[in-house]
Amino acid sequence: MLADCDLKELMRSHYLAYASYVILDRAIPDVVDGLKPVQRRILHTLFKLHDGKLHKVANVAGQTMAYHPHGDAPITDALINLANKGYLLGTQGNFGNIYTGDPAAASRYIETRLSEFAIQTMFNPDLTEFLPSYDGRNKEPKTLPAKVPLLLMQGAEGIAVGMSTRILPHNFKELLEAQIAILEKKPFELLPDFVTGGVMDASEYDKGRGKVKLRASLVIKDPKTIVIQEICHGTTTESVVRSVDEAAKKGKIKIDSIHDYTSEKVEIEIKLPRGVYAEETIDQLYAFTDCEVSLSSQVVVIKEGFPWETDVDEILKFSTARLQEYLKRELELERERLQEKIFEKTLEEIFIENRLYKKIEEIKSYEKIHETVANSLKPFHKRLIRVPTYDDREKLLSLPIRRISRFNLEKNQEEIVALDEALQAVEKNLKSVKRYTVNYLKALLKKYGKDHPRRTRLREIETIDRRAISTKELTVGVDAKQGFVGTKVKSDLKFTLTNFDKILVLFSDGTYKVMNIPEKEFLNIDGKKVVYVGIADKETVFNAVYLDPKARLSYAKSFVVKKFILDKEYRFFEPKMKLEFLSTDEVPQVNLKLVPIPKQKVKEVLFSFEDVLIKSVSAKGIKMTPRAVKKVVSKSKEDFVFV
Repeated sequence: MLADCDLKELMRSHYLAYASYVILDRAIPDVVDGLKPVQRRILHTLFKLHDGKLHKVANVAGQTMAYHPHGDAPITDALINLANKGYLLGTQGNFGNIYTGDPAAASRYIETRLSEFAIQTMFNPDLTEFLPSYDGRNKEPKTLPAKVPLLLMQGAEGIAVGMSTRILPHNFKELLEAQIAILEKKPFELLPDFVTGGVMDASEYDKGRGKVKLRASLVIKDPKTIVIQEICHGTTTESVVRSVDEAAKKGKIKIDSIHDYTSEKVEIEIKLPRGVYAEETIDQLYAFTDCEVSLSSQVVVIKEGFPWETDVDEILKFSTARLQEYLKRELELERERLQEKIFEKTLEEIFIENRLYKKIEEIKSYEKIHETVANSLKPFHKRLIRVPTYDDREKLLSLPIRRISRFNLEKNQEEIVALDEALQAVEKNLKSVKRYTVNYLKALLKKYGKDHPRRTRLREIETIDRRAISTKELTVGVDAKQGFVGTKVKSDLKFTLTNFDKILVLFSDGTYKVMNIPEKEFLNIDGKKVVYVGIADKETVFNAVYLDPKARLSYAKSFVVKKFILDKEYRFFEPKMKLEFLSTDEVPQVNLKLVPIPKQKVKEVLFSFEDVLIKSVSAKGIKMTPRAVKKVVSKSKEDFVFV
């Protein structure tokens, strides 16, 4: 049996291995190519299959499983998600609807292939480092040599162990123009752009470390009809319709009907009831439905095998530097290829035109033949960029007689000249890689830029005061005799408040409670009598006089109800006391009618609340007089008040 320390160490090591796997191999994209491992494996499989024709998604998922240690379902989901980004994959069939949230058809019915853009910008086997696959049977790319900032183009989301990432998508043209600005050392600004369109306030974006506010595009078709034509990123027409329905049920907005006519374009039509108009409903839709959302951004990527928390500007600078490296390396490889081609053609010309093959006709030893050819070529080394090797001589010796006899010197020299001109162009570009990179980006913009216009419009969005636009004035009636309170109580005693206010009710037995505004509620329960109904504003000062029925001693107190829990019963004086007076006047006065005592001439005392301090509602009242009190009479002839 394992000791406790051994078990703890085992759990720790296994958990760390699991956490590292989730972070590095599943949830967080790599900064080099902007891809998660499953996406990279899908693209690698499609590149191996690429013949210009479409491939069944089920077949692609099956072949990707040779590299991905999971089932076909997550691979298919990742492929569909990648296809709906709109950059790397060409599709045929139903890949779902990003507007309505409808799922894609089964993988056996839909087809895909790499787009021309992907072939041009994402692949070069000469620049790709390959690693063994999970089972060691195959080789898969560590990263793809992406020549575009794919991570910022597509955006990415992922939740790993102890960290998460949310990178918002950006506009293709703006990204490449920003890369040109980086190379030319000019200022630039990156802001998100969403395929769903809408309006965006990016004042708090902070290079991807903050948030953006998005609004759907609402159009007033007529005074009683609103049409939603664009939705916010991260929502669907289904979720928008549901949010509008829920807001209507809660009484936040009033609608007559809502219909979703979305197909290729978003179209949600909202009909309004009698007395409600589109102009006044627009702000309510933004305030209480998914027509306005806030998206936070957190940029976390994998860089050199470790998580890197950064911002979008730094990612674009990194991608631009990588692009320059890739293009330089491609130029160097092209230079080597051209030099080798020129060398081969020049060597072949020397061998044939100078009839060096004649010198080996009588030689029988293969080693002697090689030696003779090597010696024969020595006088021509100055014309060659390097000394011919054994393999070079093998190629010469493998030339067929037909090729030697039909050799065209003039054509060969023309080809060498063309290759030399191409080599000089490559050398020129190598001397100015930065300019070559700028030209490469401009060529991409010219070819693909028109397909990616900005869809999300930029505008400052004012914060809507939800409380203000949903505040309604209500009238509460109070039937003091029957004990009914509410908006549907008919009474001459009324007061006005808003739907956000709470009602404070004080009872004759010294209890009170705070409640929501009822339509009609009976409060005189268990013999209690309502003595005050008003707004729980936490400011109103109450002045109360109560008696001890046995000792006939009177007490006065001034208090404010500041803290409460809804519908919970509290006390503002001690049990078994009797309320004699309650007022909200600033400084009320009362006459205390004293119990007659022989030889006592004073029969009543005038008491003013001027000297009574305002204390907490739970504080005990002060004794008003040491004499027993028979009755308390208000100077204003009112025993209880309603506000």
